[in-house]
Amino acid sequence: MDVIYDLAIIGGGINGCAIARDAAGRGLSVILCERNDLAGATSSSSTKLIHGGLRYLEYYEFSLVRKALIEREVLLRSAPHIIWPMRFVLPYDKGLRPAWMLRVGLFIYDYMGGRKLLPPTKTVKFNQDKFKDILEAEFDFGYEYSDCWVEDARLVILNAVDAAHHGAHIYTQTEVVDIRAEDSLYAVDYHSEREGKKTIKARAIINSAGPWVDEILKKIEGSQSLETDANPVHGTKDNPEDHLSENTEDNSVRLVKGSHIIIPRKYAGDHAYIFQNADNRIIFAIPYEQDFTLIGTTDVPYDHREGPVKISPEEITYLCDAASEYFSENIEPDDVVWTYSGVRPLYDDKSPDASAVTRDYVLDIEHFAKEAPFVSVYGGKITTSRKLAEHVMAKLSGYFPNMKPVWTQYAHLPGGDIIGDDFEAFYNELRVSYPHINPKALYRMARAYGTRITMIIGEAGQGADLGESFGGGVSEAEICYLYNYEWARRPEDVLWRRSKLGLHMTPGEIGQFNIWFKKNFMS
Repeated sequence: MDVIYDLAIIGGGINGCAIARDAAGRGLSVILCERNDLAGATSSSSTKLIHGGLRYLEYYEFSLVRKALIEREVLLRSAPHIIWPMRFVLPYDKGLRPAWMLRVGLFIYDYMGGRKLLPPTKTVKFNQDKFKDILEAEFDFGYEYSDCWVEDARLVILNAVDAAHHGAHIYTQTEVVDIRAEDSLYAVDYHSEREGKKTIKARAIINSAGPWVDEILKKIEGSQSLETDANPVHGTKDNPEDHLSENTEDNSVRLVKGSHIIIPRKYAGDHAYIFQNADNRIIFAIPYEQDFTLIGTTDVPYDHREGPVKISPEEITYLCDAASEYFSENIEPDDVVWTYSGVRPLYDDKSPDASAVTRDYVLDIEHFAKEAPFVSVYGGKITTSRKLAEHVMAKLSGYFPNMKPVWTQYAHLPGGDIIGDDFEAFYNELRVSYPHINPKALYRMARAYGTRITMIIGEAGQGADLGESFGGGVSEAEICYLYNYEWARRPEDVLWRRSKLGLHMTPGEIGQFNIWFKKNFMS
């Protein structure tokens, strides 16, 4: 007999995992299928910010910015280990936006979201020691404002961990191959790497496949959509999240590639820079993994027919040139030590400029099976993922009248239950408890796992108690934790998503790690 779930979620990015967490916590039975790894595409390829999106004000996306600014503090409280405040420095460039415009924009940004935890904007002079000689001499002052940094892939993983804690079944390396409407249910055929082909049934489908949302929709397009919503609400560009429709004829995903480069650390200090460009875009330069600086991003139209997503030489040159307009020392392509690229699955609002396409989300609800919703998620951003999930559940409340009320706004993500949300005090206590573990390694693990760090280090008195070491801080105990509790099934899942430890290892160390991992977990 087929197992029947309330929700079958397709796609293990931030939206899918956030919806799984919210739904499972409300008492719904949930299965999530991800054909590769959690956060394996877009959700691990962001600029890694929890922010309102300062530049979206120029496109009059006031609703999106306000919603994101409110969520910024909600998420900061929920996971103070993987999310933390960061100050962003915006140099004043006499040839671009006037100073009054920057001040007005930052004033709006400071107050439209009800900021409580983060310090406000202030004017800074670049002759201060903190900024001295970093930028070209022509930039003598600017503005410093607040946003937050996030370990994006870990945010996805923690949502999945919490979903599983509440009873959700999370399947990675599992591809949905067919979906059929059967009376008031959907039959979902999936192929799992470990279990082979299986079929389950669900009372609702959540299509959160990101760049592949249209591909999933085509798996059931042979069925006719039933018009069961008597009063569908059509949203506007000012509030696209309220868009519901009976078909997807006018809805499609617009793919925009964003690429980033990593260079050796460019400057001291824990602040980031936001640079204006003559093409009306902006780029960030952000401290990254202690030893590096992250620079991004680009906005380039993308088509699946182009093949694997990767940075182009033109994008590398663009980012180097754009940053070199500001830094006192030029950045050359030869300085780049690593790159990453992702495809943003944006809702196609028909904007001619890829940078201007709305970053808000659209929920499209159809009914291929009688009284059974099929929800396709278009667009969205990491910052509003929790709110998106809450909004999805609100739209599904009529189909599941017995589900529990909203709950995620004041709940911690796994590992985030740090007393007083004070990470530094938490880390200092760990230093006392584990004095013989390398402080740098201890700090990194505390940031990654929060209070769950004890599941890795347990009663370890020495670093050697964590088992074999592979260089760069990678230990056997941590790898086993990631395999057993965080669905890490490939070497790259460990080194490049759940952590960025690959950046700190030599090619030889990475090779030895790959051999060991495959021998122990993939044979």
